[in-house]
Amino acid sequence: MTEPGPVPDAVAGISYAEWGVAFFTRAVTVDRVLAGVNVLAGRPIDVGPVGVGPGRLVKLVASGRIGTAVGDRVCDDPASFHVRLPVALEFAIDLGMDTHRFVADITVPLVLTALAREDLAIVLHVEPPRPDQVEVLLEAKGLRASITKYAADVEGELRRFVAKYVARELDKDYVLAARLIDVSGAIDKAMTSLAPRSGETPASS
Repeated sequence: MTEPGPVPDAVAGISYAEWGVAFFTRAVTVDRVLAGVNVLAGRPIDVGPVGVGPGRLVKLVASGRIGTAVGDRVCDDPASFHVRLPVALEFAIDLGMDTHRFVADITVPLVLTALAREDLAIVLHVEPPRPDQVEVLLEAKGLRASITKYAADVEGELRRFVAKYVARELDKDYVLAARLIDVSGAIDKAMTSLAPRSGETPASS
């Protein structure tokens, strides 16, 4: 068997390990991570009617949409990202005799970590948000509504619902597909595009 000859310096480059780390860093960018989350952008979100406050006698109904996430890389090994997913809601609480209306700007913080799989796929793992991590900024329409929001524990109910809703959406098939970077499939597709088309004769060297 003929031994392989020396590799020219111009081709030698870096080790496989270094190449892998460099590739992983370039493949898993902030934009790609956000693209995996922003398939949720524009999705409607509806709450209730649910009971809130003492005895759950007060009814809350809300509707809104998920916005476009923003985020930053916070670590390279493992490749981790902090993402903030906004949710805008308009809602009302029904006291039986009176109804009070609010608007809410909600932010759901997410931690995403890129994991390498044996089949050369990169999976974006998302840590499910906890209710206590969800940020809620309420704007009550009127003084009486401002007082009511604390008695009815509106903020706590919204945190619980939105955290559960986002966690459930993140595990749906269309989001799981967006959170997958199929490196092997991309290579196969690229190699197929380089192959001679039917009827073509490969160029001779």
